[in-house]
Amino acid sequence: MNNHYNKSLREYAHELRNESVSRAEKYIWKAALRRNQMGVKFKRQRPIDRFIVDFFCAELKLIIEIDGNSHFSKPDYDEYRQNRLLALGYTILRFEEGAVIYQFPEVHGRLVYAIGVLKEGGVNSK
Repeated sequence: MNNHYNKSLREYAHELRNESVSRAEKYIWKAALRRNQMGVKFKRQRPIDRFIVDFFCAELKLIIEIDGNSHFSKPDYDEYRQNRLLALGYTILRFEEGAVIYQFPEVHGRLVYAIGVLKEGGVNSK
């Protein structure tokens, strides 16, 4: 199962992982997502279909997106992207950068809850 992996975006995803990671992405990666801290494996900057998602758990088909300032200037594209990924069967959790950095206990709680629901056979959500 390749989960719509797009090899043509592999190099760009690698660049994003190493050169343009936001403070919030670094924070959530270290605090919760790396090394199976949540009981499931996540990958960073994963090419899926024609997009690169911030974090991806193949086992749960869960995408986590961190929304920074750039997302406010392109709401139509973000909606198209989200709808496309949902149509492919993924569940998407979105967090604003500020919430990840300044309200991490709430973000962590949402992550724990979503992962628990998905492990029990949950549904797609926003």
